[in-house]
Amino acid sequence: MTKNKNNYLGPLVIIGVIFFVMGFITWVNGTLITFFKKAFSLDNTSSYLVTFAFFISYVIMAIPCSMVVKKTGFKNGMSLALLVMAVGTLIFIPAAEMASYPLFLVGLFTIGIGLTVLQTASNPYATILGPRESAAQRISVMGIANKGAGIISQIVIGKLLLAGAESADPKDELDKVVVPYLILTAILVALALVIRMSKGLVEVSEEEDEDEDQTSTQNIVQKTSVFQYPNLVLGVIALFCYVGAEVIAADTIISYGVSLGIPESEARVFGAYTLGGMMFGYVLGIILIPKFVSQQAYMIFSAIVGLVVTIAAFVTTGFTSVMCIAILGFANAVIWPALWPLALSGLGKFTKIASALLVMGISGGAIMPLIYGGLSDSIGSTQKAYLVVLPLYAFILYFGLVGHKKKSW
Repeated sequence: MTKNKNNYLGPLVIIGVIFFVMGFITWVNGTLITFFKKAFSLDNTSSYLVTFAFFISYVIMAIPCSMVVKKTGFKNGMSLALLVMAVGTLIFIPAAEMASYPLFLVGLFTIGIGLTVLQTASNPYATILGPRESAAQRISVMGIANKGAGIISQIVIGKLLLAGAESADPKDELDKVVVPYLILTAILVALALVIRMSKGLVEVSEEEDEDEDQTSTQNIVQKTSVFQYPNLVLGVIALFCYVGAEVIAADTIISYGVSLGIPESEARVFGAYTLGGMMFGYVLGIILIPKFVSQQAYMIFSAIVGLVVTIAAFVTTGFTSVMCIAILGFANAVIWPALWPLALSGLGKFTKIASALLVMGISGGAIMPLIYGGLSDSIGSTQKAYLVVLPLYAFILYFGLVGHKKKSW
């Protein structure tokens, strides 16, 4: 496939729609955390099982999902993923009827499985589809679709679930999820059929991006394992750190605002502020990368901003501290799109399995918020618990400065 704008603009539009759907479903978790915490009378740690159930599927299912994508190809893999997600959203209906928090978590885990397939297929597809030096720019466009959908879901679903008078009967509260998730199920099924029948999505070959060391006639050492690429292994760790920081910033901010005494009716939109900051960062990345700044330089800048703003959130109080957490959205924006091409650089035939390992790094979104919740319960401070993200940004800074350049151990 010739990589020019005429060839990959159409497929990227379709991928953009997929990223929109992923964003709508992913970023509603912040609202669900607060909603379930109230409906089931949960502590912080238990409420963050929402993110744990959602993101832990990335670790459990990443390798199997990569095998699925290898078997089906990018296009059919995306269609299958949307159908699996539809099963997950449908589980919310009996979970609401039975008032079962564990069954809601099963639904979230199932949605996560579908998203694992979708991430395994869509991110490398967007990376490979055009020139690698502008991959961060393309994925930034996808990020705008993703976070724009997240803002919409925070506002729409937040208004449905968190606004208005609270019912004395938890069952009545839980019934609020039925109609929205029935609609989501129908949309996912319809989109799966559209993708399956689409002529616009073409298969691309990751073999085109073969490692120079693999193809060089002067280098007789052939790499036989994906773990022989330090830029990938360190990239997986950096991605774990990034997603952990990203999910903490986006999914804890509503509960954090409520813990500071801000009314729930006001705090429900705080997640949209974080996602809005991410959108601004994406737009800036699209303008600057690669013409004015490299994707790795922008990632270094982002990690530094993350460190500074986290400290600011710790030393300030009230709404100012909440807004510092929202600003982390801006700091997080371009780390993901810059990290993928750096971690996948030169992987060639290992690209699909490498993508699966990177997707496993998304488990940071499962583990780090749970650590944050446990820490906030144990020390009795939702604010001090945010210090857990400092080492995460520190490792991302290391990867941007040194880690991505390592081509051998």
